[in-house]
Amino acid sequence: MASTEYERRIAARFATFDQDGNGYIDREDFSAAAKSLLTEFAVPARSARGQALYAGAEAFWQGMAGIADRDGDQRITRQEFVTGAVKRLSDSPGRFAEIARPFLHAALAVAGPDADGRITVPDAARLLRALRVPAEAAEAAAAALDTDGDGWIDERDAVPAFARYFTVPERE
Repeated sequence: MASTEYERRIAARFATFDQDGNGYIDREDFSAAAKSLLTEFAVPARSARGQALYAGAEAFWQGMAGIADRDGDQRITRQEFVTGAVKRLSDSPGRFAEIARPFLHAALAVAGPDADGRITVPDAARLLRALRVPAEAAEAAAAALDTDGDGWIDERDAVPAFARYFTVPERE
């Protein structure tokens, strides 16, 4: 992959995390993502599912900060994201999956009609749009997550796909 294409893909991944667009990723971005999902799916923040989502967001933030916040300022710059998170996690996508799993597990419970951790393809697209993924990309990604074509997406589908998306190899 050409370096400019790699940079474009990294910028898109960074922007997904940088929920408020201020140029860095911090704890508030993860809280904002949780709040956005709760609003989109009309789930109260104080409910068990809402609290699980906020706990998952905090765990995800802690994992990302531990990997990428090289200067310890509780913010991940784009450079730290590229040199810390992306490069380190590309070598170990399973590590990324593990730090993302609590958030994804809770997000699926929030977005699913039965809170059983399974969501429909349209709900997956809603979930992604709520996380600031552009509509066209959200639709395509949601459809691709349904690998067996049954119309449902669960944690077994979502976690590895999420890890693949965010652990961008420099060369393919």
